[in-house]
Amino acid sequence: MEAVTLEAIYGEIETMKKDIEIIKHAVAEEYELSAEVLKELAEARATPKEDYISQEEIEKEFLHK
Repeated sequence: MEAVTLEAIYGEIETMKKDIEIIKHAVAEEYELSAEVLKELAEARATPKEDYISQEEIEKEFLHK
């Protein structure tokens, strides 16, 4: 088994700190949806649930042929 040095651990921790900063920046970023996506979202929300196909129906059609 290879010995692990404090320097190696320190290097890995520093790398993780940099990665966390990148993730924090990405999460904090304010994103906006395009007009097309907003339109599609509004249409989907306006569609009654009865108009959708159930998971069971899809499985019957594609998995049980």
